[in-house]
Amino acid sequence: MTHWPQHIAGHTVHGRRGGPRNSFRYGVDCVLIDPDATEGPRLFSRNGFNLASVHDRDHGGPLTQGIGATWARAAFAQAGLGDLRLELLTQPRFLGYAFNPVSFWFGWRGADLIAVIAEVSTPFGDRHSYLCFNPDHAPIRKDHRITARKHLHVSPFQDVAGLYHFNFDIDAQKIAIRIFHENGAKGVIATLHGKRARLTNRAILLATLRRPFGPMRTIALIHWQALKLKLKGARWRRQPTPPTHELTLPEASSHDF
Repeated sequence: MTHWPQHIAGHTVHGRRGGPRNSFRYGVDCVLIDPDATEGPRLFSRNGFNLASVHDRDHGGPLTQGIGATWARAAFAQAGLGDLRLELLTQPRFLGYAFNPVSFWFGWRGADLIAVIAEVSTPFGDRHSYLCFNPDHAPIRKDHRITARKHLHVSPFQDVAGLYHFNFDIDAQKIAIRIFHENGAKGVIATLHGKRARLTNRAILLATLRRPFGPMRTIALIHWQALKLKLKGARWRRQPTPPTHELTLPEASSHDF
């Protein structure tokens, strides 16, 4: 069991299919933490101000009003998975500022990944989560695809329709996640990939120099890509009312990745 936080210096790739086409690849720095642990390097804090930090109120429940691991355990228990060890993968706050398009709660039984919650947040102040697991609660392998219906408006250039297909390839060396939004001939493919390493003060400082301002940079890049799509003629959709339920369960799983 790992209590010391890990650093994932990775990259995210997004590709849009169905006109107008658009794609990008950006570096991103995430942390993988035991949500019940408090130890870490001097420049990283749990529920306190620092250069990098993770706060419970940013996760597990409504945006900015979360309760952290308590919520995640209740969500897993809802699916009959109340005995899992938790880890949280997220982009940390930078000098107190937080924004994460998506964070992930991993649920482990021993060395096996059993379930994942994809916690999706939007610049519009909304949040919805997708609980991924196999129908028989069998371990999630890298060739598994878990499907859930899309319920949250995350982009003014995409409909709240279609399906999300989730794929997780997690081991001791790396994190690799693929999400495909399928909506007829249209859709978006999003990936996150990076190597796992011990989180250190040096890693935090290098990440600050390499990709300054962390989540501030993320929100700026989201607006930049939105401007590019608008200039390309993408159709703008009004923001619908967000879903009243917090959690969507999977509709199916398969072994086709």
